[in-house]
This record gives sequence, C-alpha cells and structure tokens, in this order.
Amino acid sequence: MATHRSAEKRARQALKRRARNRRAKSQVKSHLKSVRGAIESGDREGAQQKLRSAERALRKAASKRAIKKTTASRSVSRLARAVHRAGS
Repeated sequence: MATHRSAEKRARQALKRRARNRRAKSQVKSHLKSVRGAIESGDREGAQQKLRSAERALRKAASKRAIKKTTASRSVSRLARAVHRAGS
C-alpha cells in the first residue's frame, strides 16, 4: 500500500491506465475474433470490411500505447494475409 501522497496518486493513475488499456485490448481482441469468424464462414466482403475496422482498432490501441506498434503491425499483416488467402 502506498504511504506517500505522490505514491497514492501514482497508484490511482495506474489503476485508470490499466482499465483504459484493458478496454482497448479487449476491443482489439473482439475485432480480431470477428475477422477470423468472417474468414471461416467464407464471407469475403464481410471479412474485408471487418479487417478495416480491426486495423483501425489496432492502430488506435498502438498509438495510445495499450499495445506495441510492432505487435499491431504484425497482427494487421497476418490478418490481411489471411483475408487475401480466403479470397483466393
């Protein structure tokens, strides 16, 4: 438990950041799941639309540092490749 005022403030800030980051990560996971579901069901148009929204969510989470930029780029690349292969 924090004993100094500054440490208590830091603890409060950390809780807020943790909640914000968890929300962003959860949203990203939901988008990824929807893209993969569209790919598995064979819905090419839906997969492409969902890929765009997933990429936006990933880039936004990376810009807010909820996830690393390289992780976001890697995820976008793999998803785009999977959508492209599903269309072929």
